[in-house]
Amino acid sequence: MKKSPDVNHSTYANSIEPNDISSSEQEDTVPPTLGHTLDNFKDCVDLVYRTFPELHVSIVYFEHLIGNDEFTRDVIEPLTHIQQYQAQELFKRSQFRPITDSKELIKGILNGEVAIFHYANVYLVNVSKPKSRSIQQSETETIITGPHDSFIETATTNISLIRKRVKSSHLKVLKLQVGEITKNDVYILYIDGLVNMDYVKELVKRIELIEVDAVHDGNMLIQYIDDYPNSLFPLFSTTERTDAAVSKLVAGRIVGILDGSPSVFTAPSSFFEFFASPDDYYQRWLLGSSLRILRFLALVITLSFTALYVSITTFHYEMIPESLLLIITESRSRVPFPPLYEALLMELTIELLREAGARLPTKIGQTIGIVGGIVIGQAAVQAGFTSNILIIAVASSAIASFVIPSYVMSASIRLIRFGLIIMAGILGDLGIAIGIAYIVIHLSGLTSLTSSYMTPVSPFNFKDWRDMFIRAPFWAMRGRPSQSKSPNKLKTGMKK
Repeated sequence: MKKSPDVNHSTYANSIEPNDISSSEQEDTVPPTLGHTLDNFKDCVDLVYRTFPELHVSIVYFEHLIGNDEFTRDVIEPLTHIQQYQAQELFKRSQFRPITDSKELIKGILNGEVAIFHYANVYLVNVSKPKSRSIQQSETETIITGPHDSFIETATTNISLIRKRVKSSHLKVLKLQVGEITKNDVYILYIDGLVNMDYVKELVKRIELIEVDAVHDGNMLIQYIDDYPNSLFPLFSTTERTDAAVSKLVAGRIVGILDGSPSVFTAPSSFFEFFASPDDYYQRWLLGSSLRILRFLALVITLSFTALYVSITTFHYEMIPESLLLIITESRSRVPFPPLYEALLMELTIELLREAGARLPTKIGQTIGIVGGIVIGQAAVQAGFTSNILIIAVASSAIASFVIPSYVMSASIRLIRFGLIIMAGILGDLGIAIGIAYIVIHLSGLTSLTSSYMTPVSPFNFKDWRDMFIRAPFWAMRGRPSQSKSPNKLKTGMKK
């Protein structure tokens, strides 16, 4: 602890010991006194304790959680311009909130409020203004046309970005809390009249059942509320884009915001949502549809291209045209490994390069990815570790995986690709068929917030196909997705 006569503030991270928190929570009935408060925050060097002896007033606050201007205006100036006999009248102003519970006092200080002690009376003044980064463009969900603002780590700012786009009193916001120690705020947003309230109740129930010390990010939170936490596929869609979140709200879905996370999650979600991009809706519908089809083609390529190479070169040479067979035979003549080991070696190398490029600084990462891929690929062919044809197959699969807009879905598919390669090396085309059948069966059994993950294929709803494999013209998409089970199924449309 420190005493400070000035009001200079810094931006250090708040650090609270678990024992301090638990002790404050257990003493709900303890009166909020200065001694009890300082005892709860012992060994917190970032806590500021100031006194005004002439007024018999003491104040306690965390300097990095408050705003300088607000603190000076609402606390310092009023206290420095009154006499002792005027203090009681001052504290009747609306910004001074009387506190009678020690737990509420501790929570208020941790939220960036200033605690004021005047004899036996205790007040809180909300001057919270934690430091945060400015609103910038998303680096993980880049688009060519459309808005470029994205969410940041401050939940209240994220809510304001949504409010800016949804100017309606029907937009409702619920507040929950997760983390026994960190106590992160979770905000559930939905549009009343469009959302199915059964989904809202189910989501709230799942979040309230979470018992964990800390939840640091929205992607971490959804793993606690997944229907099938052991599945490789993401069951909740996440986004950093404001326009994408608003489109989900208007479609009758729910948006969840975790304070401290730049990603928001939406529910319920379907498998096909992860192949849609905001770009699809900002371009002509024919172009958007073409790109949507291209992504599903990329899914097929990244899943099966390398596996087909392994299967054909191991078991099914008869499937190769005679002119191409001679080329493949010549290319593999110096390779000492079976196609399965050869493919796994190159796929693993590609994944290592990808991970290295992602973890290194941007300029170095790009260099490593490009130079490393060219040098290693060329050297592997010349050394006889792999064939030219496999390099093409592996590179095509890797490029196709980048076409999928969702990074989480792309990572899941890349991992599944290894399983298909192994199945192809053991059973050939039959192994690929068994692997794909298992994936389809697994997907058909998944649910997202109790709704089918394969909607609108299972259950079948042909009308929703207008915004699944293609992006139909806006006048043709008059209904909300069947998965949302919205009580208001129709949007307002336009005449042809």
